[in-house]
Amino acid sequence: MALFAYRAVDDQGRISSGSLDASNAIDLELRLRRLGLDLVTYESVRRIVAMRTRRVTRIELITFCFHLSQLLKAGVNIIEALTDLRDTVDNPGFRQVVAGLIEDIEGGQKLSDAMSNHPYIFDGVFVALVRAGEQSGTLNEVLDELSENLKWQDEMASQAKRALIYPVIVLVVILGVIFVLMTVLVPQLAATFKSLVPKLPRETELLIALSGFFVKYWYLMLGVPIAAGAVVFFLARTNEAMQRRMDTISLRLPVVGPIRFKIMLARFTTFFAMLYRSGISVLDCIQICEKIMGNRLMEDALQRVGRSISEGQGISQAFTATKLFPPLVLRMLRVGESTGGLDTALLNVSYFYNREVRDGISKMQALIGPATTMVLGVLIVAILYTIFLPLYDVIGKVKI
Repeated sequence: MALFAYRAVDDQGRISSGSLDASNAIDLELRLRRLGLDLVTYESVRRIVAMRTRRVTRIELITFCFHLSQLLKAGVNIIEALTDLRDTVDNPGFRQVVAGLIEDIEGGQKLSDAMSNHPYIFDGVFVALVRAGEQSGTLNEVLDELSENLKWQDEMASQAKRALIYPVIVLVVILGVIFVLMTVLVPQLAATFKSLVPKLPRETELLIALSGFFVKYWYLMLGVPIAAGAVVFFLARTNEAMQRRMDTISLRLPVVGPIRFKIMLARFTTFFAMLYRSGISVLDCIQICEKIMGNRLMEDALQRVGRSISEGQGISQAFTATKLFPPLVLRMLRVGESTGGLDTALLNVSYFYNREVRDGISKMQALIGPATTMVLGVLIVAILYTIFLPLYDVIGKVKI
C-alpha cells in the first residue's frame, strides 16, 4: 500500500486534510467515502512523513487497548468495536490509523496483520502478542496485559522525567549565572581591581583572563558545546561504533547507569514472560525482545543467546555465557527452566527490578536536589571569593 495526503470535504462542506493508506487513487476515494468524505485532491507522501504526523501517545494506546478489550468482552465483533473506537478517537492521525485497520480487516486481513502495516504505532512486541492472542483465542486477555504494561511504561517514563527536571533546571541556572558573571560583572570590576591593586592575586588574574575569553569568544562558548552535542547525536544515530560506545558509556554512568540497566532488565523479563505465556516459542521471544532493548550490548547478548539455544544449549546456560545478566536473572531462568514455569519466574524478576527502579529513582530524586544546589553554591561562592579577594587585600592595607 502507498500513503496519500488528501484534502476532502464532508456533507456539511467542511474541508479536512490528512493522510491515509490506499492501494491507489480509486481505493483512496472509496476509503474516504466510507468515512463520510469526498476526495478533492491527493498526492503520494513518504512513510517517514506519516510517522511524524501520526504520533500517538502512550495514554492513547492504553485507552485503545482497554476500550477494545471491553467491547470484545461484551460480544461486539472486531469491525464494530474498531468503528466505535474510530468515532471516539480525538487524535486525527490515530483516527485514520484505526480507519485503516477497519479497511484492512474488511479486506480479509487479521487484526495483527493490519497492525503490522503501522509499525510506527504498533511495535513488534505489540503485533506479536496480538497475533498470539488471535491464535490462542485469548485476545481479550492479551489486550488487558498490553494495557497494564503500557501503564507501567508510562509510570516509569514519568518517574524518570520527574527525576531529571530539577537537575536540568539547576544546570541551566548554573550556566546562566556563570555566563552573566563572566561576561558582565567581572569585566566591569577588572579595571577597578587593576587600579586599586597593582599586583592582583593569581586567582583573580586567572578569573579575569577567563572572563576576557568569555567576552571575546562567547559565541564559541555557546556554539561549540551545542555543535559537539549535535555531532555526537548524529554519529550515535548513524555510526555503529559510536552507537556501541555510547551504549557502553550509558551503562557505566554513576547512579544513572545502574538504574538504566535495571529498567532494561525489567523490560526484557516483562515482555519475555508476556510473549512466552502467550504461546510464542523461546527463540521467537528472544528475537522480538532484541528490538525493544534500546542498547547494542543487550541486543548482541540476546543474539548470542538465540544462536546458542538454536544450537541445542540450555536457556540458562546460554544466558550465563553472555556474562551480562546478573545472578538473579540467571537463577530464576534456571528455576523456570527446570520447573516449566519460565513465565512465572521471569515475572517475579520483573517485579523485583520494577521495585528496584522505583526505589532507585526516588533515592536519586532525593539526592539530586541537595547535590545540585551545593554545586551551584560552591561555584558562585568561588567566583565571588575570587572577585572580592583584591578588595580584602586593599582594605587590609588601609591604616586607620
